[in-house]
Amino acid sequence: MCDEEIRRRYRFSKESIKQIVDMIDPIIGPKTKRSQALSTELQLLISLRYYASGSFLEVVGDTVGVDKTTVSRVVRKVSQALSSLAPRFIKWPADDELPIIKSEFFKLAGFPGVIGCIDGTHVRIQAPSQNEPAFVNRKGFHSINVQAICDYTGRFTNIVARWPGSTHDSHVFRMSGIRQTIEEKFHSINDGVVLGDSGYACKPYLMTPYLRPSTPAHERFNSAHSRTRVTIERAFGWWKTRFHVLHAEIRMTPERVCTVIGACAVLHNLAILFREPVVDDGQDVDIDGNIQGQYNGPEDGKNIRNYITLHYF
Repeated sequence: MCDEEIRRRYRFSKESIKQIVDMIDPIIGPKTKRSQALSTELQLLISLRYYASGSFLEVVGDTVGVDKTTVSRVVRKVSQALSSLAPRFIKWPADDELPIIKSEFFKLAGFPGVIGCIDGTHVRIQAPSQNEPAFVNRKGFHSINVQAICDYTGRFTNIVARWPGSTHDSHVFRMSGIRQTIEEKFHSINDGVVLGDSGYACKPYLMTPYLRPSTPAHERFNSAHSRTRVTIERAFGWWKTRFHVLHAEIRMTPERVCTVIGACAVLHNLAILFREPVVDDGQDVDIDGNIQGQYNGPEDGKNIRNYITLHYF
């Protein structure tokens, strides 16, 4: 098949697939040729086809000539292997990366000091046999509530995929390790802020929009906030378009679903790294998007939001 056809079926080019095979071969590669063990390449192709199509395991198996049980076992192994790469490919930016992240975010809508955008999205699952009511979200279907933070490219810098669908976004963030990391690193607004929607509590390091804007400056703040924060919504769109399994109802236990979500998050970042196209697309703010000057007010989310509004909008 040509690269275009391969990308349509598996979401990656031949060269990209080879690179991913090299990454996971030490983890899942057959140690012997006995019993006609499946190659790492074939295991990856089976799993990529499942992620890309969201089809039944039996349908995926029919396309490559293996039975449903084999596909299930392969998807589990490959998902675990890919998820294990998360510390390498899904990581919070280092301090020396923050200036360029602020600069690129600033170019979107003039919002200063942004180092990430946060939101939640739901991945539909079949009704689990245990604790079933907890997985019913506010829209009435069973799901895993996935929290993600992305940079200006749409690359995930943090992802949490372990909470049942009924869990509120603010609770997911409050209980997450990344909240503690951001809090510990935050000493002033010049350390950067994350943008979230009104479902989150406004914090010194987490800017949310004004619920009832009462001045033109508030309106400008909300507009810039929205046009910047849409980055995470766009990232979710790319992610679910590339991997249709995240659109469909995943017929696995919640624990296995979370592993599949983690695998698809790693693949999303690899696709960006490999430049794969999406198949199915007084105080001043300096030109780099840093917040200039010294803020000496209370380190309270709403006070900082008012400060940014007063001086920049």
